[in-house]
Amino acid sequence: MAVAKKEKNPNVKPIKKNYKLLLYLLPGIVFVIMFSYVPLAGWIIGFMNYKPGIPLSKTPFVGLDNFKILMEDSKNMLRVMKNTAVFALLGYLTAPLSMVLAIALNEVRSSKLKRLIQTLTTFPHFVSWVIVYALAFQFFSFDGKVSAVLMDFGWIKEPFSLIADQDAVYWFQTALGLWKGLGWSSIVYLAAIAGIDREQFEAAEIDGASRMQRIRYITIPSLMPTFIVLMLLQVSSFVNSGLDQYLNFYNTVVKNNIETIDLYVYRATLLKSDYSYGTVIGMSKSLISIMLLLIVNNLSKRVRDESIF
Repeated sequence: MAVAKKEKNPNVKPIKKNYKLLLYLLPGIVFVIMFSYVPLAGWIIGFMNYKPGIPLSKTPFVGLDNFKILMEDSKNMLRVMKNTAVFALLGYLTAPLSMVLAIALNEVRSSKLKRLIQTLTTFPHFVSWVIVYALAFQFFSFDGKVSAVLMDFGWIKEPFSLIADQDAVYWFQTALGLWKGLGWSSIVYLAAIAGIDREQFEAAEIDGASRMQRIRYITIPSLMPTFIVLMLLQVSSFVNSGLDQYLNFYNTVVKNNIETIDLYVYRATLLKSDYSYGTVIGMSKSLISIMLLLIVNNLSKRVRDESIF
């Protein structure tokens, strides 16, 4: 009676052969586990009436009471969710500008000019939001340079301040974020452009295609997969509009329009010392982010047959 031979797993040999390369992933895996998964154990204080300095063993368990408080505070939550959604949507609308900048830089023939533009557009990314606020205050406050110049030319009669203008919060903060992150975001697209086969451009040029036609039919289609992946990742962080920017520009005049969920959590947790309530909001944010990522990923898979996983 013939004995059937056990089939070997084809993946075992590559793993054994490349185990040294896989070891390079170990620090990254440990980092993710330590700083992304281990802190999830702290969610337990969302079900307790936690007070700093009191051991968890002696902290009263309150169940879903903090979630009920979250539901009862619907007025403030709707306001901060609206602000977060507006900032996120404006971020989506301006996201293609990074790709436009990368394409424009790729078309610059002078390498020195290209490096200069890329340096000038990338440098703001490394500037702290505290410094950005100080610069914005010098230029856009009531006593700022912009207001003074416009008054000298007679274009305005009274000084104005974009920092203390409630109606200008959304577009002003979006413009600052765009100025700070546009060059940095374009690096991914520049790398994607560098990976496009040069023979496609050469063949198109021989066939008589103009520069704009090469951009339209070769560069942009080649960048779309990268753009879609980045947009999917950005959708997953819909409720994470950031804290540093809005915390620095927060004041009593614009607080109703600039307070996002992250800033609301910061104020509730650290300023009011309500750590349990802040944890509940953080848990809700994480669940919403996961749901949005799954929905958009599935939609992209159905419509374009492209997805993250």
